[in-house]
Amino acid sequence: MTMHRRAVFAFAAALLLVAAVAGQDAPRKPKLAFVTNCVAEFWTVGSFGVEAAKAEFGVDAVVRMPANGTAEEQKRILEDLLAKGVDGIAVSPKDPENMTALLDKVAGRALLVTHDSDAPKSKRLCYVGMDNYDAGRLCGQLVKQALPDGGAVVLFVGNLDQDNARRRRQGVIDELLDRSRDPARFDKQDAPLKGGKYEVRATFTDQFDRQKGKAAAQDALARWSDVAAMVGLFEYEPPLLLETVKAADRLGKVKIVGFDENDATLQGIVDGHVHGTVVQNPYEYGRQSLALLAALVREKDAERRAALMPKERFVDIPARAITKANVEAFWTDLRQKTGRK
Repeated sequence: MTMHRRAVFAFAAALLLVAAVAGQDAPRKPKLAFVTNCVAEFWTVGSFGVEAAKAEFGVDAVVRMPANGTAEEQKRILEDLLAKGVDGIAVSPKDPENMTALLDKVAGRALLVTHDSDAPKSKRLCYVGMDNYDAGRLCGQLVKQALPDGGAVVLFVGNLDQDNARRRRQGVIDELLDRSRDPARFDKQDAPLKGGKYEVRATFTDQFDRQKGKAAAQDALARWSDVAAMVGLFEYEPPLLLETVKAADRLGKVKIVGFDENDATLQGIVDGHVHGTVVQNPYEYGRQSLALLAALVREKDAERRAALMPKERFVDIPARAITKANVEAFWTDLRQKTGRK
Protein backbone atom coordinates (compact mmCIF):
# COMPACT_ATOMS: atom_id res chain seq x y z
CA MET A 1 0.00 0.00 0.00
CA THR A 2 1.43 3.40 -0.95
CA MET A 3 2.05 6.18 1.56
CA HIS A 4 -0.68 8.22 -0.14
CA ARG A 5 -3.31 5.49 0.21
CA ARG A 6 -2.32 4.82 3.84
CA ALA A 7 -2.71 8.54 4.53
CA VAL A 8 -6.16 8.57 2.91
CA PHE A 9 -7.29 5.55 4.97
CA ALA A 10 -5.89 7.11 8.15
CA PHE A 11 -7.73 10.37 7.44
CA ALA A 12 -11.02 8.53 6.75
CA ALA A 13 -10.64 6.54 9.96
CA ALA A 14 -10.04 9.76 11.88
CA LEU A 15 -13.22 11.30 10.41
CA LEU A 16 -15.26 8.25 11.43
CA LEU A 17 -13.86 8.45 14.95
CA VAL A 18 -14.69 12.16 15.21
CA ALA A 19 -18.21 11.52 13.94
CA ALA A 20 -18.71 8.70 16.44
CA VAL A 21 -17.51 10.83 19.33
CA ALA A 22 -19.65 13.75 18.19
CA GLY A 23 -22.65 11.45 17.98
CA GLN A 24 -22.06 10.30 21.54
CA ASP A 25 -21.66 13.84 22.83
CA ALA A 26 -24.67 15.31 20.99
CA PRO A 27 -27.86 15.03 23.08
CA ARG A 28 -30.50 12.83 21.49
CA LYS A 29 -33.65 14.64 20.50
CA PRO A 30 -36.75 13.43 22.36
CA LYS A 31 -38.95 11.25 20.13
CA LEU A 32 -42.54 12.40 20.53
CA ALA A 33 -45.92 11.76 18.92
CA PHE A 34 -49.11 13.78 18.60
CA VAL A 35 -52.18 11.54 18.11
CA THR A 36 -55.57 12.93 17.10
CA ASN A 37 -59.03 11.34 17.25
CA CYS A 38 -59.83 11.66 13.53
CA VAL A 39 -58.82 13.40 10.32
CA ALA A 40 -60.09 16.98 10.17
CA GLU A 41 -59.04 20.48 9.16
CA PHE A 42 -58.93 21.23 12.90
CA TRP A 43 -56.09 18.76 13.27
CA THR A 44 -54.27 20.13 10.24
CA VAL A 45 -54.01 23.38 12.22
CA GLY A 46 -52.76 21.33 15.19
CA SER A 47 -50.05 19.79 13.03
CA PHE A 48 -48.67 23.26 12.31
CA GLY A 49 -48.28 23.69 16.06
CA VAL A 50 -46.37 20.41 16.17
CA GLU A 51 -44.05 21.63 13.41
CA ALA A 52 -43.44 24.85 15.33
CA ALA A 53 -42.61 22.85 18.47
CA LYS A 54 -40.12 20.66 16.61
CA ALA A 55 -38.07 23.72 15.70
CA GLU A 56 -38.61 25.63 18.93
CA PHE A 57 -37.93 22.84 21.41
CA GLY A 58 -35.55 20.62 19.43
CA VAL A 59 -37.60 17.43 19.23
CA ASP A 60 -38.39 14.75 16.67
CA ALA A 61 -42.16 14.40 16.39
CA VAL A 62 -44.77 12.68 14.25
CA VAL A 63 -48.49 13.36 13.85
CA ARG A 64 -50.83 10.38 13.62
CA MET A 65 -54.51 10.73 12.63
CA PRO A 66 -56.91 7.74 12.63
CA ALA A 67 -58.19 7.78 9.05
CA ASN A 68 -61.53 6.21 9.99
CA GLY A 69 -61.84 7.91 13.37
CA THR A 70 -62.34 4.68 15.33
CA ALA A 71 -61.09 3.71 18.78
CA GLU A 72 -59.64 0.48 17.37
CA GLU A 73 -57.59 2.40 14.83
CA GLN A 74 -56.34 4.76 17.52
CA LYS A 75 -55.39 1.78 19.67
CA ARG A 76 -53.27 0.35 16.81
CA ILE A 77 -51.55 3.70 16.38
CA LEU A 78 -50.66 3.89 20.08
CA GLU A 79 -49.33 0.33 20.14
CA ASP A 80 -47.25 0.98 17.02
CA LEU A 81 -45.73 4.10 18.60
CA LEU A 82 -44.79 2.12 21.71
CA ALA A 83 -43.14 -0.51 19.52
CA LYS A 84 -41.10 2.23 17.88
CA GLY A 85 -39.85 3.40 21.26
CA VAL A 86 -41.20 6.95 21.45
CA ASP A 87 -40.40 8.89 24.60
CA GLY A 88 -43.70 10.69 24.91
CA ILE A 89 -47.20 10.75 23.42
CA ALA A 90 -49.91 13.40 23.40
CA VAL A 91 -53.29 11.87 22.54
CA SER A 92 -56.92 12.91 22.19
CA PRO A 93 -58.60 9.67 23.41
CA LYS A 94 -61.50 8.37 21.34
CA ASP A 95 -63.19 6.44 24.13
CA PRO A 96 -61.54 7.24 27.49
CA GLU A 97 -63.91 5.13 29.57
CA ASN A 98 -63.00 1.96 27.67
CA MET A 99 -59.39 2.88 26.90
CA THR A 100 -58.15 3.33 30.47
CA ALA A 101 -56.19 0.06 30.53
CA LEU A 102 -54.53 0.85 27.20
CA LEU A 103 -53.70 4.41 28.25
CA ASP A 104 -52.22 3.12 31.51
CA LYS A 105 -50.09 0.70 29.48
CA VAL A 106 -48.88 3.61 27.34
CA ALA A 107 -48.17 5.69 30.47
CA GLY A 108 -46.08 2.81 31.84
CA ARG A 109 -43.76 2.84 28.83
CA ALA A 110 -43.73 6.49 27.73
CA LEU A 111 -44.68 9.89 29.07
CA LEU A 112 -48.37 10.44 28.34
CA VAL A 113 -50.48 13.60 28.19
CA THR A 114 -53.96 14.07 26.79
CA HIS A 115 -55.11 17.02 24.69
CA ASP A 116 -58.47 18.20 23.33
CA SER A 117 -60.34 15.43 25.17
CA ASP A 118 -59.25 14.15 28.57
CA ALA A 119 -59.05 10.71 30.20
CA PRO A 120 -59.04 11.71 33.88
CA LYS A 121 -59.28 8.13 35.18
CA SER A 122 -56.08 7.09 33.40
CA LYS A 123 -52.48 7.57 34.50
CA ARG A 124 -51.90 10.37 32.04
CA LEU A 125 -49.67 13.11 33.45
CA CYS A 126 -51.61 16.14 32.32
CA TYR A 127 -54.44 17.44 30.15
CA VAL A 128 -53.71 20.17 27.58
CA GLY A 129 -56.74 22.04 26.25
CA MET A 130 -59.82 23.95 27.23
CA ASP A 131 -62.51 23.11 29.76
CA ASN A 132 -65.06 21.58 27.40
CA TYR A 133 -67.97 22.10 29.77
CA ASP A 134 -67.29 25.83 30.03
CA ALA A 135 -66.81 25.95 26.26
CA GLY A 136 -70.23 24.32 25.90
CA ARG A 137 -71.75 27.02 28.07
CA LEU A 138 -70.07 29.64 25.89
CA CYS A 139 -71.67 27.97 22.88
CA GLY A 140 -75.02 28.10 24.68
CA GLN A 141 -74.55 31.84 25.12
CA LEU A 142 -74.11 32.20 21.36
CA VAL A 143 -77.39 30.32 20.85
CA LYS A 144 -79.10 32.72 23.25
CA GLN A 145 -77.72 35.67 21.28
CA ALA A 146 -79.00 34.17 18.04
CA LEU A 147 -82.39 33.31 19.57
CA PRO A 148 -83.19 35.97 22.18
CA ASP A 149 -86.87 34.95 22.14
CA GLY A 150 -86.09 31.25 22.60
CA GLY A 151 -87.08 28.26 20.51
CA ALA A 152 -86.34 24.63 19.66
CA VAL A 153 -82.68 23.66 19.37
CA VAL A 154 -81.14 20.52 17.84
CA LEU A 155 -77.61 19.37 18.68
CA PHE A 156 -75.20 17.36 16.52
CA VAL A 157 -72.04 15.63 17.76
CA GLY A 158 -69.71 12.87 16.59
CA ASN A 159 -70.43 10.60 19.55
CA LEU A 160 -71.03 10.77 23.28
CA ASP A 161 -68.21 8.40 24.28
CA GLN A 162 -65.54 11.09 24.22
CA ASP A 163 -65.08 13.25 27.30
CA ASN A 164 -65.04 16.46 25.26
CA ALA A 165 -68.29 15.61 23.45
CA ARG A 166 -70.18 14.83 26.65
CA ARG A 167 -68.98 17.94 28.41
CA ARG A 168 -69.62 20.30 25.48
CA ARG A 169 -73.15 19.00 25.03
CA GLN A 170 -73.89 19.27 28.73
CA GLY A 171 -72.54 22.81 28.86
CA VAL A 172 -74.83 23.90 26.02
CA ILE A 173 -77.85 22.27 27.66
CA ASP A 174 -77.16 23.70 31.12
CA GLU A 175 -76.67 27.20 29.70
CA LEU A 176 -79.89 27.09 27.68
CA LEU A 177 -81.88 25.78 30.64
CA ASP A 178 -80.28 28.31 33.03
CA ARG A 179 -78.92 25.62 35.33
CA SER A 180 -76.12 25.97 37.85
CA ARG A 181 -72.59 24.97 36.83
CA ASP A 182 -72.13 21.21 37.19
CA PRO A 183 -69.60 19.55 34.83
CA ALA A 184 -70.48 16.13 36.30
CA ARG A 185 -74.13 16.35 35.21
CA PHE A 186 -75.17 14.25 32.22
CA ASP A 187 -78.58 14.27 30.57
CA LYS A 188 -79.35 11.09 28.67
CA GLN A 189 -79.58 11.44 24.93
CA ASP A 190 -83.32 10.71 24.84
CA ALA A 191 -84.23 12.81 27.92
CA PRO A 192 -86.85 15.59 27.48
CA LEU A 193 -84.93 18.83 27.91
CA LYS A 194 -87.05 21.93 28.25
CA GLY A 195 -86.82 24.93 30.51
CA GLY A 196 -87.67 28.62 30.21
CA LYS A 197 -87.56 29.82 26.61
CA TYR A 198 -85.50 26.98 25.16
CA GLU A 199 -86.05 23.33 24.33
CA VAL A 200 -83.28 20.95 23.28
CA ARG A 201 -85.37 18.87 20.91
CA ALA A 202 -82.78 16.16 20.13
CA THR A 203 -79.09 15.23 20.07
CA PHE A 204 -77.94 13.41 16.93
CA THR A 205 -74.68 11.44 16.85
CA ASP A 206 -73.03 10.68 13.51
CA GLN A 207 -69.91 8.65 14.52
CA PHE A 208 -67.74 11.02 12.43
CA ASP A 209 -69.60 9.99 9.29
CA ARG A 210 -70.25 13.18 7.26
CA GLN A 211 -73.05 11.65 5.21
CA LYS A 212 -74.77 10.35 8.32
CA GLY A 213 -74.48 13.77 9.92
CA LYS A 214 -75.96 15.49 6.89
CA ALA A 215 -78.80 12.96 6.74
CA ALA A 216 -79.55 13.60 10.41
CA ALA A 217 -79.74 17.34 9.78
CA GLN A 218 -82.10 16.78 6.85
CA ASP A 219 -84.24 14.52 9.03
CA ALA A 220 -84.44 17.13 11.79
CA LEU A 221 -85.61 19.84 9.38
CA ALA A 222 -88.18 17.53 7.82
CA ARG A 223 -89.45 16.27 11.19
CA TRP A 224 -89.77 19.62 12.95
CA SER A 225 -90.85 22.73 11.09
CA ASP A 226 -90.26 24.83 14.19
CA VAL A 227 -86.53 24.13 14.63
CA ALA A 228 -85.00 27.53 15.37
CA ALA A 229 -81.33 26.63 15.80
CA MET A 230 -78.92 23.85 14.93
CA VAL A 231 -75.65 23.42 16.81
CA GLY A 232 -72.66 21.37 15.57
CA LEU A 233 -70.27 20.48 18.39
CA PHE A 234 -67.41 19.11 16.24
CA GLU A 235 -65.42 20.93 13.55
CA TYR A 236 -66.87 19.21 10.49
CA GLU A 237 -70.52 19.56 11.54
CA PRO A 238 -71.30 23.30 11.17
CA PRO A 239 -70.46 23.21 7.42
CA LEU A 240 -72.81 20.22 7.02
CA LEU A 241 -75.56 22.11 8.83
CA LEU A 242 -74.96 25.16 6.65
CA GLU A 243 -75.26 23.08 3.46
CA THR A 244 -78.44 21.41 4.71
CA VAL A 245 -80.16 24.61 5.85
CA LYS A 246 -79.26 26.32 2.58
CA ALA A 247 -80.60 23.41 0.50
CA ALA A 248 -83.85 23.55 2.49
CA ASP A 249 -84.13 27.30 1.75
CA ARG A 250 -84.14 28.12 5.47
CA LEU A 251 -81.09 30.34 5.75
CA GLY A 252 -81.80 33.02 8.32
CA LYS A 253 -84.80 31.13 9.65
CA VAL A 254 -82.70 28.41 11.28
CA LYS A 255 -79.77 29.85 13.21
CA ILE A 256 -76.48 27.94 13.04
CA VAL A 257 -73.93 27.87 15.86
CA GLY A 258 -70.88 25.65 15.98
CA PHE A 259 -67.46 24.74 17.21
CA ASP A 260 -64.03 25.23 15.70
CA GLU A 261 -62.57 27.12 12.77
CA ASN A 262 -63.44 25.28 9.58
CA ASP A 263 -63.08 27.71 6.66
CA ALA A 264 -66.69 27.12 5.62
CA THR A 265 -67.86 27.98 9.14
CA LEU A 266 -65.82 31.18 9.21
CA GLN A 267 -67.04 32.17 5.75
CA GLY A 268 -70.59 31.48 6.94
CA ILE A 269 -70.05 33.96 9.78
CA VAL A 270 -68.70 36.55 7.34
CA ASP A 271 -71.74 36.02 5.08
CA GLY A 272 -74.16 36.23 7.99
CA HIS A 273 -75.42 32.64 7.64
CA VAL A 274 -73.70 31.30 10.77
CA HIS A 275 -74.22 33.24 13.98
CA GLY A 276 -70.97 32.20 15.64
CA THR A 277 -68.55 29.47 16.60
CA VAL A 278 -66.57 28.53 19.70
CA VAL A 279 -62.95 28.03 18.77
CA GLN A 280 -60.24 26.17 20.55
CA ASN A 281 -56.58 26.61 19.71
CA PRO A 282 -55.36 23.40 18.04
CA TYR A 283 -52.13 25.14 17.03
CA GLU A 284 -51.30 25.59 20.72
CA TYR A 285 -52.55 22.07 21.54
CA GLY A 286 -49.79 20.76 19.29
CA ARG A 287 -47.15 23.23 20.38
CA GLN A 288 -47.74 23.16 24.14
CA SER A 289 -48.27 19.38 24.37
CA LEU A 290 -44.86 18.83 22.82
CA ALA A 291 -43.26 21.60 24.86
CA LEU A 292 -44.35 19.91 28.09
CA LEU A 293 -43.34 16.43 26.93
CA ALA A 294 -39.92 17.67 25.78
CA ALA A 295 -39.24 19.29 29.14
CA LEU A 296 -40.32 16.17 31.04
CA VAL A 297 -38.25 13.84 28.87
CA ARG A 298 -35.13 15.93 29.37
CA GLU A 299 -35.51 16.27 33.13
CA LYS A 300 -34.27 13.09 34.81
CA ASP A 301 -34.58 14.27 38.42
CA ALA A 302 -37.98 13.19 39.79
CA GLU A 303 -38.38 16.19 42.10
CA ARG A 304 -37.56 18.74 39.40
CA ARG A 305 -39.75 16.86 36.91
CA ALA A 306 -42.68 17.10 39.34
CA ALA A 307 -42.08 20.85 39.60
CA LEU A 308 -42.56 21.14 35.82
CA MET A 309 -46.12 19.86 36.03
CA PRO A 310 -48.81 22.56 35.75
CA LYS A 311 -51.24 23.25 38.56
CA GLU A 312 -54.01 20.65 38.80
CA ARG A 313 -52.35 18.78 35.91
CA PHE A 314 -54.17 21.08 33.47
CA VAL A 315 -52.67 23.37 30.82
CA ASP A 316 -55.60 25.71 30.23
CA ILE A 317 -55.93 26.99 26.66
CA PRO A 318 -59.25 28.88 26.90
CA ALA A 319 -62.03 28.77 24.31
CA ARG A 320 -63.07 31.91 22.44
CA ALA A 321 -66.33 32.98 20.84
CA ILE A 322 -66.06 34.10 17.21
CA THR A 323 -68.85 36.18 15.68
CA LYS A 324 -69.10 38.68 12.86
CA ALA A 325 -67.49 41.29 15.13
CA ASN A 326 -64.12 39.52 15.36
CA VAL A 327 -64.08 36.87 12.63
CA GLU A 328 -61.83 38.79 10.20
CA ALA A 329 -59.11 39.40 12.81
CA PHE A 330 -59.27 35.79 13.97
CA TRP A 331 -59.11 34.39 10.43
CA THR A 332 -56.15 36.62 9.51
CA ASP A 333 -54.21 35.38 12.54
CA LEU A 334 -55.07 31.77 11.71
CA ARG A 335 -53.83 32.15 8.14
CA GLN A 336 -50.56 33.67 9.33
CA LYS A 337 -49.91 30.78 11.73
CA THR A 338 -50.63 28.12 9.13
CA GLY A 339 -49.01 29.86 6.16
CA ARG A 340 -52.27 30.03 4.26
CA LYS A 341 -53.33 33.00 2.12
